[in-house]
Amino acid sequence: MVDDPRAVEALKADPTLSGLRRSLEAYYGDPAREAAMDAFYAPLVRPGDLVFDVGAHVGDRLGSFRRLGARVVAVEPQPLCTQALRALYADDDRVTVVEAACGARTGPVRLHVNSANPTISTASADFLQAAEGASGWKDEIWDVEIEVAGTTLDTLVAAHGVPAFVKIDVEGFEDAVLAGLSRPLPALSFEFTTIERDLAAHCLDQLTGLGFTRFTVALGDEMAFALNGWRPAGEVAAYLRALPHEANSGDVYARARPA
Repeated sequence: MVDDPRAVEALKADPTLSGLRRSLEAYYGDPAREAAMDAFYAPLVRPGDLVFDVGAHVGDRLGSFRRLGARVVAVEPQPLCTQALRALYADDDRVTVVEAACGARTGPVRLHVNSANPTISTASADFLQAAEGASGWKDEIWDVEIEVAGTTLDTLVAAHGVPAFVKIDVEGFEDAVLAGLSRPLPALSFEFTTIERDLAAHCLDQLTGLGFTRFTVALGDEMAFALNGWRPAGEVAAYLRALPHEANSGDVYARARPA
């Protein structure tokens, strides 16, 4: 488990991981944030559960899932990120790192990397188009393209088992990830952005078709739900449509049965 600040500091000092320093500084070293994250995920992730962290990046959510006692499959396509994850969890046999992009099918995936801000690297050309010129996104540059391995949620389930919770954060590729799932799961979350509201609505439709029945929303990096209780998909879709552009992003949470 990541519980030694020295491990994170060693990664920050590693010249081969210099592109990740911004992420490591943003997501590690704040005990209050970690405690709030653990309290937020505790109703969804219980000791002994299997969790898929799709788009694990540098593993701050992964750290929370492990502190809660879960076994975690961390799926991340960026080689620098997987290098960091393997260094952080080298001695943890309850973490499996899969270096791949999760999508609609197996096979190679073209990944657009933002070297200065790798947390928003994406496999979605539509996401790049939506971000171009948009307020809050104008200075972002996806300057590198690489080919990475591809996998699907169904493939991961076949290899590792049925997860109790799946976190999906893949910058506009969420609908492709859901297209690779053929069954409902107990719970999952997917990221949305206000520059791609139609994508979020499509993801809600996909989940409803799979048998998910109740939904709610968390905004930005807030460790709290913005809505009271779990709602039908239509109510959540209307809430997302009404959000101001400045809300920028958040996560939709879904359950396959009433909470």
